[in-house]
Amino acid sequence: MEKIALVTGASRGIGRAIAAQLAREGWAVCINYSTHPLPAQELEQQLTDQGCRCMVAQADVSDSAAVAAMVRDIEHRWGPVSLLVNNAGISGQMLFQDVTPQLWRRMFAVNVDGAYHTIQAVLPGMLHHHQGTIVNISSIWGLRAASCEVAYSCTKAAIVGLTRSLAAELAPSGIRVNAVAPGVIATDMLQELPEGTLPQLEAETPLGRLGTPQDIAQAVSFLADDTRSGFLTGQILTADGGFTL
Repeated sequence: MEKIALVTGASRGIGRAIAAQLAREGWAVCINYSTHPLPAQELEQQLTDQGCRCMVAQADVSDSAAVAAMVRDIEHRWGPVSLLVNNAGISGQMLFQDVTPQLWRRMFAVNVDGAYHTIQAVLPGMLHHHQGTIVNISSIWGLRAASCEVAYSCTKAAIVGLTRSLAAELAPSGIRVNAVAPGVIATDMLQELPEGTLPQLEAETPLGRLGTPQDIAQAVSFLADDTRSGFLTGQILTADGGFTL
């Protein structure tokens, strides 16, 4: 299979860094976005100017029909997706009793159903070729307790279960499934935290700094590379500066 990657939620933050890293490593990258086209288009232009192969595709990953149409467009332009990075996600910090049924369902729709939809869409091509790589973005909050982030933590724990079980199922078909669990990463999501929280989280990180989107992009790049990680599947790579030690 050709090196064709789909990165969901790739217009900003971690997803943007992942898409750029993969494109510069020779992958043809589909930059998926949901609601903000301009950042995605700017990234496409920037990477194209550098000689990379890119395309932009709008799809809310919670919409299975939109995801299926996006994957068909990729296949029509380049061929079957050989690397899927499930990065799209939403978060929210609040007391559990303040989590409305609508918010609970929306968070699962994007963070968990979104991964289900994209995997379902790309899997036929991977199964046909008996190869492919899936990298899911979980979180350390899916591995340990996170007060006031119950809904988000539940979705990210679900991604851990999805990764491990799907890895076992797909391994005989030559398809690897792994996940990256980022720690505290300096992205727009952190702006939702109360004042004074970031310095505290930085102090609690043994390496003494917050992570960057590029840190996670490098981890995804490693898991995407059959030469460097070809014997790894079902693994959760915790990239958190030692936060969960």
